[in-house]
Amino acid sequence: MFSDMTKRLHIIFRGQVQGVGFRYTARSLAQPSHITGWVKNLSSGDVEIVAEADEELLREFQSHVEDHLSGYISDKTIDWQSATGEFKTFEIRF
Repeated sequence: MFSDMTKRLHIIFRGQVQGVGFRYTARSLAQPSHITGWVKNLSSGDVEIVAEADEELLREFQSHVEDHLSGYISDKTIDWQSATGEFKTFEIRF
């Protein structure tokens, strides 16, 4: 559902974030809220998330990801952008 309230959240998580189920956890947290976008491992060892939904849902999603994986995250970079509406689901990219 694309509306004026729809935003794009771009996050890079750093730390021991690969090999701990990060991508699968992010996907399982996004899907029930109908958040669209993707998550993927980066060659740097970081994990990148691009997600679109209403801003409030995205803030909740970010908080849930951080709560579930706080022991693995040492830093993050967050960038809020305008949504494009290009995604239909939330997927893991390889």
